[in-house]
Amino acid sequence: MFLDTATITIISGKGGDGKVSIRREKYVPRGGPDGGNGGRGGSVWLVADSHLSTLLDFRYRRKYEAEDGRQGGANNCTGHDGKDIEIKVPCGTVIFDEESGEQVGDLLEAGDRLLLAQGGKGGKGNWEFRNARNQTPMKATPGKPGVERVVRFELKLIADIGLVGEPNAGKSTLLSVVTAARPKVADYPFTTLVPNLGIVDLGEYTSCTLADIPGLIEGASEGKGLGHEFLRHVERTRALLLLVDPSAGAPDVALDMLRGELENFGGHLAKLPFAVVVTKRDLMNDEDAAAALATARSWAKTAGAVDTLQISAVAGWGLPELRHLIRRLYLG
Repeated sequence: MFLDTATITIISGKGGDGKVSIRREKYVPRGGPDGGNGGRGGSVWLVADSHLSTLLDFRYRRKYEAEDGRQGGANNCTGHDGKDIEIKVPCGTVIFDEESGEQVGDLLEAGDRLLLAQGGKGGKGNWEFRNARNQTPMKATPGKPGVERVVRFELKLIADIGLVGEPNAGKSTLLSVVTAARPKVADYPFTTLVPNLGIVDLGEYTSCTLADIPGLIEGASEGKGLGHEFLRHVERTRALLLLVDPSAGAPDVALDMLRGELENFGGHLAKLPFAVVVTKRDLMNDEDAAAALATARSWAKTAGAVDTLQISAVAGWGLPELRHLIRRLYLG
C-alpha cells in the first residue's frame, strides 16, 4: 500500500540528573564531593533510506521516544548517555513542523540525515560545585528535559519525467509499455489511485525515471479529486509530458485545463520544459487523428512546448519517436 503523508510525535531523551555524593573510604576522613554529571539524553534523527518507497510504517506507529540519560554516579562517574534513535524514511521526504507549518528538512539522497530533536543535557553533580569557600557542596542539578514535537512528512517522488493528463488519458498504459513497471490498467477513469514509477531505457547506456500520477481534473490544484496530493509528486521532475486523449474531447481544451492546473498549483511546475503527447491513435480514423494532431500542435506551439507527438501505446505506434523525445527532455 502506498502512503505519501504521515504525522508523528517525537520525543528526545531527558538528560540524567547530577549526583550528590561524598567520598567515603577508610583512612580518607575528608574525601570531599565526588558526585558525577548526568548523561546526555538520546536524540531523534531522520535517515533517508533508498529501500523505502512509502510512509506506510507511520500509520501503525505514531510516537517515537529516545532513551533518557542516566544519573551520575559516585567517584565522579558520568552517567551513561541515552541511546539515539534513527527513523528511516524514503528518499524524497519533506519534513514540516506541524505547529508552525515551517519546512525543517528535505531528505533527497540515501544516507541524508536530519536532527529532529536534540537530547537534553545532563545535570551537574556536586563535584562541579566545589570551590575554596565551599569544599563540600551538597548541590546537584537535574538534567535538561527532552524536546517533544509533532512533525509531518510529505513524500515527493524523485523522477526525471512526469506524465500528466486527465483520467484515462493513457498514462498507465504508456508507462507499462515503455518501462518494466506494471501499474493497474483499465478502461475507466481514476484507475490509477497512487503514483507509479518506471525506468525507461533511452539507449547508449542512458535511462531515466518516469512518474505516472493519477489523472487530473479541473480544480485539481485546489484539491479537487485530490489533485494537490498528486501534483507534488511531479515537483521534482526535470520535464513533463502532457498526455491528451482526443477521443474524449478537443485536445486544446484538455491542454488548457492541464496547463492551468499546473500554473495554479504554484511553485515551478508551470516553468518546467514540457511536450505534448496525443494518445490512443489506434481508436481514431486517419482524418480525425490528423485533425487532433494539428489542433494539439497549434496549441503546443503557442504554449512553448518542446514538441508534439501522436502515439498508440497499445499498438506501439510512435513509441520510438517518443523515446527520442524523452531523451531530449531528459538531457536538456
